[in-house]
Amino acid sequence: MARPDINRSGEIEVFVRVVEAGSFSAAARALRMTPSAVSKLIARLEARLGARLVSRSTRRLQLTPEGTAFYESGLRILADMAAAEREAAAGAAPRGRLRVNTYVPFGVHRLIPLLPRFLERYREISVDLVLTDSVIDLMAERADVAIRAGPLGESRLVARKLGQSPVVVVAAPSYLEAHGTPRTPADLDKHNRMGFGFVRHLDGWPFLDAAGIAIMVPITGNALVSDGEAMRLMTLAGVGIARLARWHVAADIAAGRLVPLLEAFNPGDEEVTHAVYVGQGPHLPARVRAFLDFLGESVRLT
Repeated sequence: MARPDINRSGEIEVFVRVVEAGSFSAAARALRMTPSAVSKLIARLEARLGARLVSRSTRRLQLTPEGTAFYESGLRILADMAAAEREAAAGAAPRGRLRVNTYVPFGVHRLIPLLPRFLERYREISVDLVLTDSVIDLMAERADVAIRAGPLGESRLVARKLGQSPVVVVAAPSYLEAHGTPRTPADLDKHNRMGFGFVRHLDGWPFLDAAGIAIMVPITGNALVSDGEAMRLMTLAGVGIARLARWHVAADIAAGRLVPLLEAFNPGDEEVTHAVYVGQGPHLPARVRAFLDFLGESVRLT
């Protein structure tokens, strides 16, 4: 148990400010402390923890692995403390700015259409929304919730599954009229297979061959895009063939704007969508809990 005379929250706040400012002197100015006082506080913190948090061997402050872990934990603790204070003062009512970062297709086709109902229900919440398919550092971006598709990497963050959807290979009728329709995965060698301009968990398109054996067709084409919605629009324009979550293109397929291809060779894999966030249990801010519960009751990807 910590000694009563140790202000652990104050130590964490100073350490976080040092990391964000990039130096003891810059942090000292922001905190209205002397650089020596900041340096001594960090030294006491390291001595108490029994671990070196920052490397002082270079001019530029460098975090050790232990320092990085402590910084990430410190951010969560300070956020939880701030949320607890706000909610105690406000009777724990959902309120304040909710920062959401979502992959583009989900934002365009699912989240934005739901936002009027959410904001009508929670009138004390404002939404700060960013749409990108790039992977972000949730804590560095100060987002409350990130919504991402695909497998989750190792993380200290908490994830709530929102749904899953089969994946389908599609092309526009105009493309197929100009280039023909592939009948087997091998036929894709003669077609424009569009890809993404960022690293994905699969480096190719999976299929089952005629014998039911899993194969991977590499992505080679003359177009790379930044996000799934841009990929859908490129496909609709007849630029090439794409592989997208079925929920994302279901309306286009139903309307005849896109045609599913090679369904007999589809391996049946599914794309899972998660909401990822910091903190859980009683320390989760009310605005975040309200948003997660709203997504759980409102989002359908099947």
